[in-house]
Amino acid sequence: MLTFYNEQHAQHRVRHELVRGAPGPARDTPDRVDGVLAELGRRGLGRIVTPHGVPLMSLERVHHPRYLHFLRTAWAEWLAQAPGNAARDAFASHFPVRGMRADIEPDDFGARLGLYSIDTVTPLTAGTWTAAKTGADCAVNAAHALRVGERGSFALTRPPGHHAGPDYYGGACYLNNAALAAQHLLDDGLQRVAILDVDYHHGNGTQSMFYERADVLCISLHAEPRSTYPFYCGHADETGSGAGLGYNVNLVLPAGTSNPQAWFTALETACVRLSMYRPDALVVALGGNTFQGEPHGGFGLQGGDYLRLGERIAWLNLPTCFVFEGGSPLRELGVNIVNVLEGFETAL
Repeated sequence: MLTFYNEQHAQHRVRHELVRGAPGPARDTPDRVDGVLAELGRRGLGRIVTPHGVPLMSLERVHHPRYLHFLRTAWAEWLAQAPGNAARDAFASHFPVRGMRADIEPDDFGARLGLYSIDTVTPLTAGTWTAAKTGADCAVNAAHALRVGERGSFALTRPPGHHAGPDYYGGACYLNNAALAAQHLLDDGLQRVAILDVDYHHGNGTQSMFYERADVLCISLHAEPRSTYPFYCGHADETGSGAGLGYNVNLVLPAGTSNPQAWFTALETACVRLSMYRPDALVVALGGNTFQGEPHGGFGLQGGDYLRLGERIAWLNLPTCFVFEGGSPLRELGVNIVNVLEGFETAL
């Protein structure tokens, strides 16, 4: 397993989130990645390298140029708004909703924050762009590694990515790493790629990017969105449209499900669908928040279940790129994530 590690991830350090009108502790913290890195080192599971930088053109394959320009310049603009802004993260206070226009970018910086943001749990910080861009570098490099002979690769990075859409950020995500990996594989000559999202939450951003396309099959196993973030997307009847009809699969489990077998039954459904699609490569959006002790999710999975997950993915016999997504900074997070990689490595 070749791991691409984002050495810049800790530059993105959120002071707090705004939840129900009150500041609360950030959930995406640097120690999430630190725990995985330590466990990788402890087990000696392959080489750990830093990525080569990729051009912005690669990011524009899935993200709108206007949005990328905003992310690159947002912190400097935030600092220019008021002398004390260096000590505060940037939160939106205005959001366009149904019937309002999103095609014209407002001059007001606060309004632009709301144009590109979908919640108040995803602020911009001084290091957001650097961390997110280096994470995108990791994802593209991990995808390219499959094209030069690696059977499996891993993008170890934060912030996560699967909630970020073509022109919006949210759910602690700014650039969609799994989507970037899939698109790179296509740009590098493959005909069909699949994304399997096993995070507790639905990857709404990933779905939106490929919803009308047949060259990327998107499958997500996640909790019922009526009661779980991202709330407005991820229902079972969302199956794609146009050329992409039938190429988006949402396998929805009731929030609070604590029976691992129910989750593995859904995984088997996903694997059958993957086998029918016969992709040239697979991208796995790998969240650890399905764990039984997870405070912000959990499907009752325990340590050994993650080994089983890795083994089942290996049996698909596809070049596979894993991309780190969600999971609270529990002691078990690093063990569980690396269990998936070890299960994949040792299955065949």
